[in-house]
Amino acid sequence: MNTTLRAHFPLARIQELAPGLTACAVIAAAAAFLADYYKAPVMLFALLLGIAMNFLATETKCGPGVAFTGRTVLRIGVALLGLRITFGDISALGWQPVAGVVVSVAATILISIAVARMLGFPTTFGVLSGGATAICGASAALALAAAMPPHPQREKATSFTVIGVSTLSTVAMIAYPVLARALGLNELDAGIFLGGTIHDVAQVVGAGYSMSKSTGDTATVVKLMRVAMLLPVITITVLAMRKRDAAGGPRPPLLPWFAVAFAMLVVVNSVGLIPRPVAAAGATLSGWCLIAAIGAIGIKTQIRQLIDVGVKPVALMIFETALMAAIVLGLMRLYG
Repeated sequence: MNTTLRAHFPLARIQELAPGLTACAVIAAAAAFLADYYKAPVMLFALLLGIAMNFLATETKCGPGVAFTGRTVLRIGVALLGLRITFGDISALGWQPVAGVVVSVAATILISIAVARMLGFPTTFGVLSGGATAICGASAALALAAAMPPHPQREKATSFTVIGVSTLSTVAMIAYPVLARALGLNELDAGIFLGGTIHDVAQVVGAGYSMSKSTGDTATVVKLMRVAMLLPVITITVLAMRKRDAAGGPRPPLLPWFAVAFAMLVVVNSVGLIPRPVAAAGATLSGWCLIAAIGAIGIKTQIRQLIDVGVKPVALMIFETALMAAIVLGLMRLYG
């Protein structure tokens, strides 16, 4: 590459990516507006808007920018999730909720993998759907998909998982506070139940504060503890993929850079080196990155592929949601 070409390459690359990046940003803004207006999951709106505009990936110059958003911007958003968590938030609740989160997340994912394989699905779909249910909904699905090696069915599985987990999270946001009252849970236990079972952070916040401020605070902290499980789950997933693919083909890195950045941000945020306004801004940027990324995945999704998934994936995700609730309630009874 000569000097002139090297000097102009960054500008050429920006010009190549700009149409797709702009399209994904517009989708993110529209999804945020609709989610606020209709009080529904922003990720679901972003995905549906992206699917409605899937011609952008093939019939316009947006393709490179859409691919960049669905891969690189996604990883940046996952890394910045670390700014939502501190070790102090976790330790304040004591060891029982921490142990409960670890056990419930691990059990839900492992059982989901086993049931997925019984239904004839690949292990990766069990990891995606189980991880989304157990950790933090659409964000976890995107993070886990980003950590997996490329596969022809990965985008389809990710899109379906995001739709399923967003829908079930909205149902849980409405139903679980009613269930918590029916079970006679006090404010602390109700917060632990809501934070330990509802998929997406926004729905946890909505459900928790609809009951009381104390319940909302507890639910949010427990939910962020589940978000913190992203790092070990991604690490284990990558190691398992490396072992499975050891016989041939390129092996994924030992630990993705965005997982390392996620862990480092948790540590730095925990020791107070990041000013609160900066951490808040980073967490907000994380949300926008993830919304734009799911819009990009929607653009690359063909609706016919989602129609063809059948009943079994839907049944699997409903089962995973019920399983998570049963495990959390069982652990609460055990520790209580």
